[in-house]
Amino acid sequence: MTQQTTSTDGSVYIPYDQREGDESIVYFTRDLSAEGLRKAFSRVKGSLVGSVAIKLHTGEKDGPNIIPRPWVKELVDNDIPGGTIVETNTYYDGDRYTTEQHRETIAHNGWTFCPVDIMDEEGTVDLPVSGGTWFDAVSMGGHIVNYDSMLTLTHFKGHVQGGFGGSNKNLGIGCADGRIGKAQIHTRPGGDQWGIAKEEFMERMTESTKATVDHFGERIVFVNVMRNMSVSCDCEGTAAQPVVTPNVGILASTDILAIDQACVDLVYAMREEDRHDLVERMESRHGLRQLTYMKELGMGNDRYRLVDIDNGDEEITREEAVAHVVPFAG
Repeated sequence: MTQQTTSTDGSVYIPYDQREGDESIVYFTRDLSAEGLRKAFSRVKGSLVGSVAIKLHTGEKDGPNIIPRPWVKELVDNDIPGGTIVETNTYYDGDRYTTEQHRETIAHNGWTFCPVDIMDEEGTVDLPVSGGTWFDAVSMGGHIVNYDSMLTLTHFKGHVQGGFGGSNKNLGIGCADGRIGKAQIHTRPGGDQWGIAKEEFMERMTESTKATVDHFGERIVFVNVMRNMSVSCDCEGTAAQPVVTPNVGILASTDILAIDQACVDLVYAMREEDRHDLVERMESRHGLRQLTYMKELGMGNDRYRLVDIDNGDEEITREEAVAHVVPFAG
C-alpha cells in the first residue's frame, strides 16, 4: 500500500496515489459552451428541489473572464426555471461595495435575465460551523435561508489570496456578508483589513464554506468551469492578469472537495509551460491548504472517478482529460 501523505502546508501538492479514502464521482466535458454547461449540470441537478439559489460570481464591471452570461441564461431558462442568482456585497470599496453600487454593476454586466438577490441587502444570519478551529458560526447574507437548494456555479481560476478560486472560495467568501462575515475571514480585531493569509486564511474561508454546505446538506451541487483561467480572481475585473493557462472543460459533482481537487489535479497534469503560472499562484499563497482542510473537516473526498460524459461515461485519467488542451491564444 502507498503510504498516505498528509500536510497542513498549503504549498505542498499531494499526488493522487498518496491519498486515501473513498472515491466520489466528478463528471467532465470538454464542451465549453452553453450546451456543455447544461450537459454537466444535468448529471447533478437531481439533488436540487424547491427554490434554487445559483451562487455565481457576477464580476466587476466588464470583467473579461467570468462565465459567459448567455451560457447561464440558457441554463436558467431550460433547467432552473424560477432560479435566482445570489451574491453578497464586497469587503473592499469598489463597484460592489454597497447594494446600490452592486445592483448597478450587475445590470451593467447584463445579469438581467433572471432575479439577482444580494443576500445581505436586508441583514445577516449566523450559520453554525461544526468542528471548526476558528469559528462556531459565520455571518452570512440573511437571505440565504430563503432557499431550499443551491447550485454553486464557479469559474475556476487563480486568486490573489486564496491561490485558486474554486467552489470553496465561491461559497466561503461569496456567501459571507460584506461587513461582518468577510471581516471574520480576512481580519483579526484591530488588525489590517487583509491581515490573514496563507494557511489561516484558507482554514477560515473553508469553515465559512462548511457552514453553507452543512446548511443545504444533500441539496447543494457544484459545477466548475475551467475557462479563461487567469491567476487573478474575477473580483479584479479588467485589471486581471492576462490568461496564459489553457482552457480545459466543465466539471460537475455533488462533492465539493472532489470537484475542487479534480480541477487542481487537471492543472498539475498539464505540461510545465502551460501550468507554471497557475501552479505558482496556488503554491505561493499556500492555497492547497483549502483541499487538505476540507478533507480534515469531513467535507468530501480527495479521491474521485473522473467520468467523461463526452464519450459514453468512460472513466478517464487526468492526463487524458488535458491531452486535448492547446496554449491559450486569447
